[in-house]
Amino acid sequence: MATFRWLLALFMLALAALPASAAEPTYPPGSRIGLTPPAGMVPSKTFFGYEDLNNSAAMILVALPPQAYADLDASVTADALKRQGMTMDSREALPLPSGKAFLVVGRQDVDNTKVRKWILVAASPSLTAFVTVQMPEAAAAVYPDAAIRASLATLAFRAAVPVEEQLGLLPFKVGEFSGFRIAGVIPGRAVMLSDAPAGAAGSPDSTNEPHILAAIAPGGPAQSADRDTFAREVLAMLPNMREIRVTTSEPLRLSGQQGHQILANAKDATGTSALTVVQWLRFGGSGYMQIVGIAREQAWKDAYPRFRSVRDGIEAR
Repeated sequence: MATFRWLLALFMLALAALPASAAEPTYPPGSRIGLTPPAGMVPSKTFFGYEDLNNSAAMILVALPPQAYADLDASVTADALKRQGMTMDSREALPLPSGKAFLVVGRQDVDNTKVRKWILVAASPSLTAFVTVQMPEAAAAVYPDAAIRASLATLAFRAAVPVEEQLGLLPFKVGEFSGFRIAGVIPGRAVMLSDAPAGAAGSPDSTNEPHILAAIAPGGPAQSADRDTFAREVLAMLPNMREIRVTTSEPLRLSGQQGHQILANAKDATGTSALTVVQWLRFGGSGYMQIVGIAREQAWKDAYPRFRSVRDGIEAR
């Protein structure tokens, strides 16, 4: 029995000596680059990365094209950084599971404050990660070099940002999809809904399937008398259409705001298919929302009520 207790105690001691498993990398909303941030840092609301406002610490993640790695590998030198006011303390290779990488550690004076900086550049087949960490020297006790290095070593890439996550980055909410599927999202700007099957984007027929675009843009006419001309000009800039002929153009209130509606006929990019188009503009503040529904003539009768349902389900955040 004594031997068993001794073996059990030895086993528990061995377990206690094992390192705790590292937390899985997290991805800031909308970012394909992620890592396990140091304890104390949280996702930023103003940039892709993490921050600790109390200690003025920030970790910024930037995605660059894959070919950028070679350029940065050659250009991030002590002399180049010195010209930007940064003193390089070290530069070293930091191989990661995703591919090659290098880490630069240095110092810089910013507004009479001594700042510590780390720069990680990491390669992957689809993009290059450029990660910058900076904080005042006063935060060294909170974020020692070892903690920053351990965090950077967890850098990871994901193949794509989930569409639902991208929708969360839009300045408006889409409350009704009316049977359409999400075909694409431009974070912070626009969403495309379509009847085209998944994976068909870019094919000749995909743009002729009923689809609807909702986008936010800055600007817009200050005077209501200028909105008809403005709406026609915006419609004329739509891609993948030709021979656009406006059939009706009139002011229309949308969700309690000033708006404008255009109905038009057009041809697809090849000039072989007849299309029917509706464009709604909703004006407000310093910008406007553009909602455009497009369908072949023979599909218009069924598509139009669905376009209106999507339109009426869009709300500002």
